Amino acid sequence: MTDHLTERLNRILPKLISDELLSGSGLGNEIGFYIFDYPAEDELRVREHIGFLLDHLPRAKSGLRVKHVNLFDLVLEHLKSRNLLDRAIQMQRTQGDEAVVKALSAPLHESRLAQVFAEAAQPAQHDLVLVSGVGSVWPMLRSHALLNNLHPLMGNTPLIMFYPGKYDQVSLKLFGMLESKNYYRAFKLVP
Repeated sequence: MTDHLTERLNRILPKLISDELLSGSGLGNEIGFYIFDYPAEDELRVREHIGFLLDHLPRAKSGLRVKHVNLFDLVLEHLKSRNLLDRAIQMQRTQGDEAVVKALSAPLHESRLAQVFAEAAQPAQHDLVLVSGVGSVWPMLRSHALLNNLHPLMGNTPLIMFYPGKYDQVSLKLFGMLESKNYYRAFKLVP
């Protein structure tokens, strides 16, 4: 017997290679942002499935250009490039989580990080961008704010965010517990 998450995971690949998703048809002038929400306790299964997708997408649709951006890795590389990572780690050890989150709020502001994301994702050179690492980067980065800042930067390239929590097409609820501000501009990838 197959569980509900497995059934939903199995529907991702056909959806991602569909002409409807890749061309943005049927969106009613909305942006091509999609969210695949899942229970946070299934994070490892979803990570494994993202690897499967990255292996199989080029085989399933020849010539498909896919970029995967892990937000946690993106943030680490950004902090390293600004010589802030070692200082942030030391601050966390001596002053705690709250102090380091506050200190990093400016360099990790969503408007700045959206630019860094766009440079990494290169949406004009890709047909599809997959995003993971949402739970790992919290509370340093809020996914709803990043998505809002990415609207003008992604062009027509569809973005798929793998989200450890709940999305009801009105709001995001990280880990199924933490309320986010309303975010209603993304579509559920698969119900």
